[in-house]
Order: sequence, then C-alpha cells, then structure tokens
Amino acid sequence: MQLNLLYEITAISTIMANIRSRFVLAATVAGSALPLSGIGSPVSPGKPNVVIILADDMGYGDISCYNSKQVKTPHIDKLAKNGVRFTDFYVPTPYCAPSRATLLTGRFPLNHGLVQNPAPDAGINDVGIAADEITLGNVFQEAGYRTKCIGKWHLGHKPEYFPVNHGFDEYFGILYSNDMRPVQLIENRDTVEYPVDQQFLTQKYTRKAIEFITINKNKPFFLHLCHAMPHKPLAASARFYTPETPGDLYADVIRELDWSVGEIIKTLKKLNLLENTIVIFMSDNGPWYGGSSGGFKGMKATNWEGGIRVPVIISYPKVLPDNTKIAIPCWSPDIFPTLLSLTNISVQSPNKLDGSDLTEIMKGKQHTHQPVFSMHNNRLMTVRQGDWKLFIHNPGYFKMVDLKTWKDPRGPDGTTIIAPVTGQATPASYPGIIPVQSENEIQLYNLREDPAESKDLSGVHPEIVNELLQEIKKFEASFTEKN
Repeated sequence: MQLNLLYEITAISTIMANIRSRFVLAATVAGSALPLSGIGSPVSPGKPNVVIILADDMGYGDISCYNSKQVKTPHIDKLAKNGVRFTDFYVPTPYCAPSRATLLTGRFPLNHGLVQNPAPDAGINDVGIAADEITLGNVFQEAGYRTKCIGKWHLGHKPEYFPVNHGFDEYFGILYSNDMRPVQLIENRDTVEYPVDQQFLTQKYTRKAIEFITINKNKPFFLHLCHAMPHKPLAASARFYTPETPGDLYADVIRELDWSVGEIIKTLKKLNLLENTIVIFMSDNGPWYGGSSGGFKGMKATNWEGGIRVPVIISYPKVLPDNTKIAIPCWSPDIFPTLLSLTNISVQSPNKLDGSDLTEIMKGKQHTHQPVFSMHNNRLMTVRQGDWKLFIHNPGYFKMVDLKTWKDPRGPDGTTIIAPVTGQATPASYPGIIPVQSENEIQLYNLREDPAESKDLSGVHPEIVNELLQEIKKFEASFTEKN
C-alpha cells in the first residue's frame, strides 16, 4: 500500500506520546467531578454500543423532521420519532475542525487548542489534535470497546494526528474536507485510493459501517461515522443522482444520506442490537450554499443561528424516551459526559470537560442547562442562556459577489476533484436569512420571540446584557485554570 501522499510516518516516539498513561486525574464536568473508577474497567455483556453519525455542513433545515418544506428524510425522521430530538442544540464554531474536536473531547476549542481548520492544499499542515487530548475513541477503546472512525476526520492529516493514534482501532476515509487536494482515501495509515470518485463516497462509508457493525456484533463497539456530504462538492450515487434535474443535486445528496441512516438502523435491528445501541445523528455546523438553515439567519462560517444551531437526534430505546422534543439550549460538549453516563464508564482524566450530562434533560427530569458559548477564530463571539443570545463582537454580514465571475477554486475539475460539475451550489443559493451590515459590536436577541435575530434589544435590556457579559467573563476565566 502507498503511504499518505503528503507525509512519511513519523518516529514511533511521537505515536507513543499518545499512550493512555495520562488518565490520572479527576475529570470535571461543568464544575463537578465525574464518578471515578479508573479507565479501562472490564466491559459487561450489557454495555451499550455507540454509533455517532456526523453529517458535514448539514443545515438545521435540511431534514424533514426539522423542516417540513425540505426533501423528505423518512429514515432520519423515524430515528427522531424513536428517540429525542433537540431543537436548540449548538456547536462551538461554525466550521469543521474545532467543532469536531469538541465533539470527540467534550472540550471547548479554547481548551482543546484546535481553533482552525487544517488544509493540505493551503499549507496548513502542522495543525491537529494534541497528543494529550482524550477522545471518545480513547475512552471506549480503554473500556474494551472496538472502535472505528469512518469518513472525514479533519483533526490533522500528518501521521501523528491520524485517528489510529487517537483512540480508533481502525480508520477509513478522507482525512480532511472532500474539496481539499489531494482527495484520497486512507485506510488506517495507508492511501488506498487516489483520485476519489465522490459519487461512491456515501455508499462506501455506509458499507464499511455495516461491515464493522456486523463483525463486532458480539462485542461492544463505538462507530464514529463522519459522512463527507453535504459538504461541497456535492455527489450522489446513480441510485439517487438525477442528472436530468441538476438543480436538485443537493436534494439527491440528502436523500442518499437518509438512505445511509436507514441502512445502519436496519443492520442494527437485524442483528438484534438496536435496543442496546445509542445512536446519535447530528451535523458539525451550519450549511454552505445550497443548504437550508431552516429559516435562521446566516450560514456556515457565521455565528448567527444558521451557522451554529444544528440538528441533533439521540436514540437509545433501552433507556431514553421516544418521540421527545427538547427545546432547552444544549451544546456538543455535552455529548462526551452524556455517553459516559449512558454507558456507565468512569474516567480518570487530567482534562477539564466543558459539557453536562444530558440524561436527565432527555428523560424530562431536568429543565435547565448552563450557558452555551460560541467562538470564531480564537475569540469568543456569543453566549446563550435561556431565551437570550448575546454577541460580544459584531457578527458580520454577507458581502455580495459577482455571480458571473464567481468560481469555486475547489470545485470539481474531473481529475483531482471528481464530482458532478453541473448542479453545484453557488452564492446565489444563500441557505438562510441574509445578514445585513450593522455598526453595533454588542447585540442582544430574544430567540424565543425573534429566532431570526432581526431586532437588537441591547439598548432595551442593558440588565440582560450585563448578566450575560458576566457569564462571558466567568467562562473566559476558566481558560486560565488547569485545562
């Protein structure tokens, strides 16, 4: 097998730096210690499996259980009917890598340190997940689970950052976004396909996921399935692609992702694993052009609701209620402690967690949550508490482009990026309410009354502004503590 085309494998000492000997101190969740019994306690036969299905750039309004006007997604809708659907769930950044690292570590980007996207074709190569970060893969691996990551990683593409060095027994996928050259499929540490015809990606990832589940049906497993779609370039297999109507390529892609979810659930059910499997479906951030924010303002790369509020569904029939909707604002750092709770795994870790266990919220026994924050680049941008959202920096606006001359430099070219040329989205298809220019640095919105963030109330409710500024200050102070 050919090694990764970009880099040679680094010295064994770099890999060994990631050994789990660092699990020595008490982990903290929202200021309280997690129960401790040591990492790697024996797995009982009843331990639940865990499957996280992470879509890339899927908007809040891209699936029909969140947006009835969207293309029908019956399999995802059924997952929501059989589980818990969050309506006010946030990611910490409106772009990929920091958000993905937070999901896997339970830590805000300013704590885990990955605040920008690695990009091989832009020369951003020395950016990735730190060796001492503890991922869900590490936790489940040490607890006796079989672990696999499939699809987009984007936590670094040099060998020391590979998934197999951060808690995953196996990996198959593209290490970064599917529009970053070279687009190549990696299996564990080796390049196995280049170039990549992207019309087959969703099917390949689904097939690999089903194989992994089937092989490990008699032992607990953790599957992190990170689809490339609907990140650009859009591509779907022949079964879903409708070239006669190129204007609905995005819908083709969504329908195939829905099919994939259905195949995963069908496999779990066939193997009698569904009742004892925690399934999480979510997106890493808001949509790019062509998607739908579900009526919110902004899009990917903005801290408006359209960039950071994402669809999240959690199903665990054995424990959690079905057909339940949660409107309490929650966020992706909560996934880590929630999974530890649901799997009854205790962790000893030096790394401070930023989320809370959502189990009681999902069961309807708790109705409050800590404030949730978002950031852009290396600075905090927003805090949401209850109905209120405060911007502490100007959130920006959409700068119009000349559609006649606009060209995506990472668009399909038929050789290095292989996907349909026609039907790709452009700035003409803005996915949400278009933000207009504002001079105000600090802006306050009541999202229950004004989900479109259209009326700045900072001048009307200075007391709310001050309360939320205090929450920002407390959160900022936590970064100076041991993290």
